[in-house]
Amino acid sequence: MSGRVPRRYSPRSNTARTVRNPRAFADNALDGRVIAAFSTLAGIGLVMIYSLTAPLAATSAVPPQFIRQLFALATSILVLIAALRVPLAVWRRLALPLWGVSIVLLIATLVIGIEVNGARRWLELAGFRLQAAEVAKFATVLAVAVLLAATPSRRKRLKPVVGAAALCAPPVALLLLQPDFGSALVLCAAVGVLLFAAGIPMRLLIPPAALAVGGAAIYITLRPYAHLRWIGFLDPWATATREGFQLVQSFVAFGRGGIFGVGLGGGRQKLYYLPEAHTDFILAGIAEELGLVGVLVVLGAFAAFVWAGVQIARRAQEPLSALVAIGMTSLIGIPAAVNAGVVMGLLPTTGFTLPFVSYGGNSLLICSLAVGILLRVGAREAAPAQPRISGASRRRIGRT
Repeated sequence: MSGRVPRRYSPRSNTARTVRNPRAFADNALDGRVIAAFSTLAGIGLVMIYSLTAPLAATSAVPPQFIRQLFALATSILVLIAALRVPLAVWRRLALPLWGVSIVLLIATLVIGIEVNGARRWLELAGFRLQAAEVAKFATVLAVAVLLAATPSRRKRLKPVVGAAALCAPPVALLLLQPDFGSALVLCAAVGVLLFAAGIPMRLLIPPAALAVGGAAIYITLRPYAHLRWIGFLDPWATATREGFQLVQSFVAFGRGGIFGVGLGGGRQKLYYLPEAHTDFILAGIAEELGLVGVLVVLGAFAAFVWAGVQIARRAQEPLSALVAIGMTSLIGIPAAVNAGVVMGLLPTTGFTLPFVSYGGNSLLICSLAVGILLRVGAREAAPAQPRISGASRRRIGRT
């Protein structure tokens, strides 16, 4: 569909105006590119989690991680379908309250959260582990999109930048206290993309970007764990038994895989050589077992998803629709790019999962929610307009 909506004529004038029928959503096909990318990535992730976790559950017929991921995927699909039914106006009203809830969850994580590997990032709620960082990223991006959409174009100068910074700074500070540098970095990048998409002049974006880079440099210098990761990134082979161990083992996985891989289930790096093979470094496991072909399929699916999200935003006829589409696309595209860069040695290790593919229910649920909202925006923008009948016309119809 071209995205152009039919026109109607006002009973009071001959001026053409466009009217959108909100109920037309149900009759519109969803964006097939988004659905295909989601299905491909989730399917590959499920298969690879089974393969990579099988050695960890030698006494079980089916790895428990696979069962949990399968349950998380089924739940995520239900979340996606539910998000399809929620009008964008509802998300606009919920944006700020959700942001406030995410701040409360981040504070609760610091106070009563579970510490794993020296970081306090999890909340135990009724037997379910919640990662507040995922909620905070989604809520902050949504709140910033609503803020920017509500700012008149003639005022798109300093005010929206200050407002976006005010929404972004609290969750970023709380994330750094956990510490979770990777999530803080992704959140800043997503907000930066929204500001750029909203038409903020580059001269106003450069100072906060420079401030963020400077703050990151100071953080890496002062935090021993971040400093060691940076050293392991700069010279992994010199620290192959310490800081660079994980990255070197990732290189080995890529080298063993070659073009077509060693075959599904035939990888050796998952046998305690590559730590967290089914989470942060699952792309390395794909490279070993499915080869360059498998890696290109994964990266191609993410590229198709981002392209489809950008096209949905370009078709949007309202600022809120466009910015929400860009925000939801960024929530998935940026982490995917960061994770791929880490696994290939292009970025320092951040402990960040690959959306839809890596093991982890929290990330899968939030990313599926983002996909549902993106599909809703795409269907809404493709919906045909319906003529609105004036009061006088309704009275005439009633008399006939």
